Amino acid sequence: MARSTKSKSEKSNSGALGYEAELCRMADALRGSMDAAEYKHVVLGLIFLKYISDAFEELHAKLEAERAEGADPEDPDEYRAQGVFWVPPEARWAHLKAQARQPTIGQLVDAAMVGIERDNPALKEVLPKDYARPALDKTRLGQIIDLISNIKIGDEASRAKDVLGRVYEYFLSQFASAEGKKGGEFCSRSLRTRGRAAATAATESWR
Repeated sequence: MARSTKSKSEKSNSGALGYEAELCRMADALRGSMDAAEYKHVVLGLIFLKYISDAFEELHAKLEAERAEGADPEDPDEYRAQGVFWVPPEARWAHLKAQARQPTIGQLVDAAMVGIERDNPALKEVLPKDYARPALDKTRLGQIIDLISNIKIGDEASRAKDVLGRVYEYFLSQFASAEGKKGGEFCSRSLRTRGRAAATAATESWR
């Protein structure tokens, strides 16, 4: 039997595409009659939140293990010193996941975005904060949060494999198909970015 000639990176890439496709198919349930441009911001906002939450939680666990050496996992400066966004308690993904099936989940996501902007000046007035609007189906919003919870996006291993960039590219290509020329133009600009730069491109679109 012939041995596989795929490199580790190619295998990682294939795995990433597999769950991206699943994410897009399942997340499609949220769109319904929602305009693609609006749906795009709903999904990409959650993906960005998961990205910074993963990076935060990974460093939080490391600092927790180093408490005896003087580390403080609840000190925002510990995170800023390492280039990681500080995530306040109300914005942490575990909190949102635990409340995902509650009718107030839209308000909780908005509060999370407000808290992150408040504590991270670089993101001030950038993140989407309209998840509580009546037109957004909160049951489906909770389902998307549950789905995204199963995917690591911002931890060190995922950053090394550029998972964020791949997820963004896949979603943006789907939105481009739905939005037509305007979406294609947005997608073309965003596809030239990678990794954290992809998140920057998305946040620019929310301004």
